[in-house]
Amino acid sequence: MSFFHLWSLNGTLINLGLDRRRRLSGGNLIISSLDRYQDVGMYQCMAYNTVGAILSRRASLQFAYLDHFKVHTRSAVSVREGQGVVLLCGSPTSSGDLTYAWIFNEYPYFVQQDNRRFVSQQTGNLYIAKVEPSDVGNYTCVVMNSITKGKVQSSPTSLILRTDGVMGEYEPKIEVNFPDNVPAAKGSTVTLECFALGNPVPEITWRRANGVPFPSKVKMKYSNAVLEIPSFQQDDTGGYECVAENKMGKNTVTGRLAFYAKPQWVQTMKDTALAIEERLYWECRANGRPKPSYTWLKNGQQLLSEVNYRLSSDGVLSVSALTLSDAGMYQCVAENKHGVIYLAAELMVLGRMAFISLLNPQIFVAKRILKTGTTVTLECKPQAYPIASILWKKGNLPIHTNDRITLSPDGTLRLANVSKSDAGSYTCFARNRFGMSSTTGRLLVTDPTRIIQGPVDTEIIVGESIVLPCQVTSDPVLDVSFSWAFNGQLIAKGDGHFEFVGGRTAGDLMIRNIQLYHAGKYICVVDTDVESLSAVAVLIVKGPPSPPDSVTVEEVTDSTAQLAWSPGRDNGSPITNYLIQTRTPFTVGWQRVNTVPEIIDGNTLTATVVDLNAWVEYDFRVLAKNSVGVGEPSPVSVKTRTEDAVPDAVPGDVGGGGGSRYELVITWEPVPEELQNGESFGYIIAFRAFGEASWTHVATSAPGASRYVYRNDSIAPFSPFHVKVGTYNSKGQGPFSPVVTIYSAETEPSEKPAGVRARSVSASEIEVNWQALSFIPERVLGYEVAYWEDDTKPETMGKVRVPWNQTSATVSGLAGNTQYFLTVSAFNTAGTSPFLPAINVTTKKPPPSQPPMNVGWNLMGSQLSVYWEPVVAMESESEVLGYQVKNSTSMNQWYRSGGKVITLTTVNATAELTLPEDDEEYIIFVQTLSEGGLGPASDPIRIHQLSNARGSRAWSVEISPLSLFLTIAISSFRSSL
Repeated sequence: MSFFHLWSLNGTLINLGLDRRRRLSGGNLIISSLDRYQDVGMYQCMAYNTVGAILSRRASLQFAYLDHFKVHTRSAVSVREGQGVVLLCGSPTSSGDLTYAWIFNEYPYFVQQDNRRFVSQQTGNLYIAKVEPSDVGNYTCVVMNSITKGKVQSSPTSLILRTDGVMGEYEPKIEVNFPDNVPAAKGSTVTLECFALGNPVPEITWRRANGVPFPSKVKMKYSNAVLEIPSFQQDDTGGYECVAENKMGKNTVTGRLAFYAKPQWVQTMKDTALAIEERLYWECRANGRPKPSYTWLKNGQQLLSEVNYRLSSDGVLSVSALTLSDAGMYQCVAENKHGVIYLAAELMVLGRMAFISLLNPQIFVAKRILKTGTTVTLECKPQAYPIASILWKKGNLPIHTNDRITLSPDGTLRLANVSKSDAGSYTCFARNRFGMSSTTGRLLVTDPTRIIQGPVDTEIIVGESIVLPCQVTSDPVLDVSFSWAFNGQLIAKGDGHFEFVGGRTAGDLMIRNIQLYHAGKYICVVDTDVESLSAVAVLIVKGPPSPPDSVTVEEVTDSTAQLAWSPGRDNGSPITNYLIQTRTPFTVGWQRVNTVPEIIDGNTLTATVVDLNAWVEYDFRVLAKNSVGVGEPSPVSVKTRTEDAVPDAVPGDVGGGGGSRYELVITWEPVPEELQNGESFGYIIAFRAFGEASWTHVATSAPGASRYVYRNDSIAPFSPFHVKVGTYNSKGQGPFSPVVTIYSAETEPSEKPAGVRARSVSASEIEVNWQALSFIPERVLGYEVAYWEDDTKPETMGKVRVPWNQTSATVSGLAGNTQYFLTVSAFNTAGTSPFLPAINVTTKKPPPSQPPMNVGWNLMGSQLSVYWEPVVAMESESEVLGYQVKNSTSMNQWYRSGGKVITLTTVNATAELTLPEDDEEYIIFVQTLSEGGLGPASDPIRIHQLSNARGSRAWSVEISPLSLFLTIAISSFRSSL
């Protein structure tokens, strides 16, 4: 049967005869040269034929576009360093989803998002939590249409720093948040944004209002500024909180995600054929959030309730007595604000008494399975006019009514207390004057299914795992399936905590890493073709207590604070005791504090915190403990400052001395701010000379002071004084430190040493000698030797100091064959005595730079003869005076010049060594000896002592590859001689 089609736009029929841009093709509407203004709107198609008409679902046509930014110069934004700033994008008019980015200074340098910078995809604005000097520059907003891929750029905005100071620290201010109520469609991806300005840069965290942890599918992006929930489900609905926090405070925004869904059919009607004056009852029902409303259409026109038609608000259409005019196409329309769906069915009205063959020849399931002892009902309801008479047979035998078998007038067969003898083939025959029809099915009877091991009530600790058993016995012909419900909700496979384990007869449920919210009623449901069984168990989950609440500070003194709080949930195990922690600006993190009572039992909700410092701001929090463990801490109390008090701490490490002439320098370690006990804190410095009875007192109001200098021209150099340092604040004077003795500044020595002489010891060392000073009024701590290469370059000066009882010094690390100037002076804490006129000394030439070469050996028993080529010094080097042969028990001892080292000096190029037998390895080196010192060592000869089977010993020699080559060459040369 062919169909005809009509199209409408926004409810108005489209006249295709007058519109050249629109045409039909097989019922489809084709529009050429689309126009953004003429073609936008809601389209709907009507299909009709001789039976009736139906409407299609509506389709919306929209056009994506992105206009250009208005061309104008944007004003510069001036902020202080450390201040937060928002740069507005001001995107142009558009249609379709947009994405935003910001260029910094010039393309392709885009702003990189981190915990300090964020580009909102909701507003398009750029947010900088705390401006730094590196942020200064030009910013350009880039907007892209996700559908058209078009891209436009704004005029640049300059960000500059103000010069009137740096922004101080302040608490977070949330600039990007989400609405109080956010609708979210089932299966969609929901994105929430949250970003705050603040100094220091705030940290963003998220949590659900009900305390339930986020499932693994939830993702945090851009340093937690974006919360993304993919595949949104009804379980994801509820309150969400974003918390921005830094050390200055925190700020919170909340919102609620509301679940919505388009309508979906859950109950439908189907094509129906009825006789005249019969009653029609059609019901359609759809799910949706919010609940859908219903309308009915007949042949594309809306039906209204009238005498013959009854329309209910829950999707029911009823006609009390059908007429031929009621035939046609009907549509049930379910609609909410998120969508509309259409359901169509044909109504045929029969105008003559005709037998209608069975619409479903399978009157009952082809193989009906029952368990013994139950009741089965087999229905036989053919559609016939006039009404047909019914006959039942089992096999070939008619079935008659008895005490177990009931035959109803409507054709229903009921068998009570079924046994296995009732199994077999059952046939229903329907007959009227137009003919007869039949249908057959088979009845199987099985033994009952039983649960032999079900779950039992259990207590478990948070974080542990458990298996809830559910095992059955059943007839082998039955298919058994298992499912579990938790607190009335079916447990879906794929939940991270739940796993179904077992086989055909076991449907055990494993719960991993149990949390508090897993506590409740668990039901194992066993389904077969015959029946459904269930077993119930209650799971009690114990965990650490929930955080206490409402922590208040009720009374404060200078050293105590009275706290009260409300208990949190004990989570299955009674609270045994509470712990109190405190935090101040001077502590690192939270600290445990002393309380009265010392141990706070679980029934006590007040305590006094003791041993606090006066005039300090405290935060308090309370933690609860039970047999499982310590729970999360309570919210932090309001900041509370203890009362002020007289200082009780004394400055530490009182001392001093030194300084300039006529000065008494007094030093101490300042009292920490948390121990100053009040405002207007300062120090009282008291001192007196030896022999005096009265003290001189001086006060300083600088709480961080650590030094005081008393100057008086009458102070004799290096005079002893008694000194003590005390404290005070607005409440009064605190204690003094213990009395210590310090000395006033001394004067530098007035005399200089005599008899200074120097000599070059080697190429790198000069030895200096002088006469000690005696009988001078000033104190001498020691002597200082100053040396330099060039009188015109004082920066080349070096210094060596020795104690007062030493009259010589060695200056080392010098350059060879170089003239040095030297002078000697005495020193103490006030300085040095006048320098002597400088003397000069020239270091010796450096030793030969060439090591002894071609070292060879002869080994006879423990006698080792070593020989080498003589070294000839260059003109700029010291002459060779001889050689040193060093024998060490290891390489490390040679380089350390420690351990067991034997040195042999010779003027010849040979040496004879006797190797002792108490060590197993020796290293032999040869060096030149000269006025400039020792020259570089030759390549080492390594000698190993070997033991044979008889216990006697022999020596083997190992040298470096270069020495081996040279030795072989020398040996060959000597053999040829």
